[in-house]
Amino acid sequence: MAAAGRDPRRLGFVGAGRMAEAIAQGLIRAGKVEAQQVLASAPTDRNLCHFQEVLQRCSLVIFATKPQVLPAVLTEVAPVVTAEHVLVSVAAGVSLSTLEELLPPKTRVLRVSPNLPCLVQEGAMVMARGLHAGNSEARLLQNLLEACGQCEEVPEAYVDIHTALGGSGVAFVCMFSEALAEGAIKMGMPSSLAHRIAAQTLLGTAKMLQQEGQHPAQLRTDVLTPAGTTIYGLHALEQGGL
Repeated sequence: MAAAGRDPRRLGFVGAGRMAEAIAQGLIRAGKVEAQQVLASAPTDRNLCHFQEVLQRCSLVIFATKPQVLPAVLTEVAPVVTAEHVLVSVAAGVSLSTLEELLPPKTRVLRVSPNLPCLVQEGAMVMARGLHAGNSEARLLQNLLEACGQCEEVPEAYVDIHTALGGSGVAFVCMFSEALAEGAIKMGMPSSLAHRIAAQTLLGTAKMLQQEGQHPAQLRTDVLTPAGTTIYGLHALEQGGL
């Protein structure tokens, strides 16, 4: 398909896994794009032509493949990349310099580290731009992704840090929520109620940290009372190595 067939409102995904779904669903729910404007292709041995079709029909393309697959995918699609494209990678650990080396000279490339709560428009994301991505491309991507939550432009070194903090952090928080609820279940509370209260406690605490701008240690201190249950619980967590 010729370049004239690209619709600027259309958004392409190369890779159609959980993270691509989270971003796409977040954007659709926020009204940033319509479902019929989203094109996606996943890497298999049979659909490389579909990769190229995504790029031929979309100017803005998000690469959401597994990191170990991405270099081969970029090599295959490079022949159809043009000056019109803005290419975004969400693959962990693949640097901007690597992306730029695998694509035609002066390709506009950005990296994003998203997380799964993008699905409910509460994502925590950071982004970094490559050598040839300017202010307009950065604003375009940031304005789009802010429909899925918080998105901040940072130095590229912070993107890899965010992979652990915001990306893997979702699993760490879930593990804590599960343990919190299981403590209540052990004491006799019904499982569904315990998990609802644990989740709401995490949500409420997060909102207080965001809205009041307090350091977590300060908010933790506000909950404590001398010889109270909270200080005994914190001591038990510290003894357990938390």
